[in-house]
This record gives sequence, C-alpha cells and structure tokens, in this order.
Amino acid sequence: MKTNKPSVEKANGRNGAVIALTALAPISWGSTYAVTTEFLPPDRPLFTGLMRALPAGLLLLALARTLPRGAWWWKSLVLGALNIGAFFPLLFLSAYRLPGGMAAVVGSIGPLFVAGLATLLLGERPTRRTLLTGIAAALGVSLVVLKAAGALDPVGALAALASTASMSTGTVLTKRWGRPEGVGPLALTGWQLTAGGLLVAPLALLVEGAPPALDGRAVAGYVYLALANTAVAYWLWFRGIGRLTATQVTFLGPLSPLTAAVIGWAALGQALTPVQLVGMALAFGATLLGQRPSRAAASPVPPVKSFSSTEEKARKDSMDLTGGELRR
Repeated sequence: MKTNKPSVEKANGRNGAVIALTALAPISWGSTYAVTTEFLPPDRPLFTGLMRALPAGLLLLALARTLPRGAWWWKSLVLGALNIGAFFPLLFLSAYRLPGGMAAVVGSIGPLFVAGLATLLLGERPTRRTLLTGIAAALGVSLVVLKAAGALDPVGALAALASTASMSTGTVLTKRWGRPEGVGPLALTGWQLTAGGLLVAPLALLVEGAPPALDGRAVAGYVYLALANTAVAYWLWFRGIGRLTATQVTFLGPLSPLTAAVIGWAALGQALTPVQLVGMALAFGATLLGQRPSRAAASPVPPVKSFSSTEEKARKDSMDLTGGELRR
C-alpha cells in the first residue's frame, strides 16, 4: 500500500508545532517562583493563587463570550477544582513546608500518574519506554532541584503528592471529556480558571484574611501572573491536551523546574553545579523522548476510501448520529 509521504511529513510538522506551543506553558510556569519572591508580598500563597486564576478566568470568559451548558456546568467545576482550585493551594502548601525542591521532585512523577490514569480512563496503555522515560525525568528533576535540608514534613509531602495527583487527574479528564460542540479551548480554559478561582477565594479569605496592600511592583507581578503565566499558559496547555496524547502533554511538565533553575542562574545569581547540569540534560532528554509517538501512532494512516454518492450520504447520516459521542 502506498503512503502519502508529504501528508505524513506535514502532519508531523503540525504535531511538532503543537508540542512547541504547549511547551510554552510549563516554561512560563517556571518563572512563577522568581516573580513570587522578587515582586509579590510574602506569605500570601492563597491570595497569589486567587490573583492568578480568577482575573485570568474572567478575562477569557469575556473574550470567549460562551458559558457552559448542561453537564458542562459540573464538568467545568470538577476540572476547575482539579487543575486550579485544589492544585494551587496544595502546591503552595507543599512548597512552603518541604525542604528545597522536594515539591518539584514529587511533581515530576506526574507522567507516571498520568500513564496509570490514561490506562484506566483513556485506554492508552503505557509502554516500557514511557515508564522508563518517566523515571528518568523524575531523576533528572531531582538532581536539579533537590537539596539537602531538614527532616521531611509529612503534611508537605502529602500536599505535594495530592497536588500532583490532582493536576494529573485533571489532565486526563480534560482529555477524556474533550470540549462541547462549537466550543474552543479559550472558553474551556476560562470556565476552569473561573471555577478554580471562585473555589480558592473563600479559602484565601479564611486562612490569610484581608488582601494585602499592593505597591506598583506587586501589581506588575500579579498582572504578569494573571495574563502570561495563567491566561495564555493554561490556554496553550488545554489546547495541547486536545491535540496531543495525555502522556505527551504531561512529559512537558519537567520544563517548569528546569526553567526555574535557568532563571535562578541567569537573573538571581544562583550557581548551577555539575550535578544539576547533568540532571537538566537528563530531564530535558526525557521530555524530548516523551514526545515521540508510539509505534501505533507513528504508523502511516491508510488512504481514505472514496465513497459513491449513496454511500457518502449514508456515511454522513451515520456521523450525524454518532459524531457527538465520537468527539468525546
């Protein structure tokens, strides 16, 4: 059977562009630590999470001008809780309570979480390469960010594990549920950020009290986090989930701590040891390897059969009846 090589190459090029754009999300998230420490008021993790999520969500809702319908009200709430509302507080709690870099190390096992969940919910069976690549990514991130420190805090460790499980579950469910007919990733992102921000708001008020006074530096930091770091980054992330496999998307996650390490070296004067450089190479190599499709996915797509007018009409009628279910 002959295959259309130019079509396959064009499809691979599109896939590479989607991967590159999706990778901008974790790269942006890697700047969060530097912006938080250098621009924002200290000890306000929940308020920071709120300022990241809710303004970004409302902005995207205004741009998309589309609200959820039917079952998507509760689906948006579930996804918003998993990807934003629970993830942000748990992530900040773990970062404050764990010794240097441990939260990022626990987060780096996300690809292994997703591989297991994708097997249960998406039918994506993990290969040996996927599992070994996930282990290599976690090891590489560990070498980059892990530092010797005091005893491990059990609450912080559980929070880190829960935040990783929350985001991993949200990623897989986002892939499983897809999007409603006629709704783009912009609206889906706005729904989730708004729902997540509304969940964080009362928690931030109860735990941290009234919002702090903000100077111009803090305002600039929050504007960056809400726009580039959250609105644009999460739009690219959820767009990527819709076009790539769940495993491919989650293997881009290690780019976040790698970016944080590079920013710390370039902007904050933090030294990088030879061990960290080896870890960065290992984690980056695992990220690249995680983007390679499986053999089944890489197999050439057989040419589309032509249909007679009668067959074509029957086919269209069939797709009209099942298309909504197929898109899920």
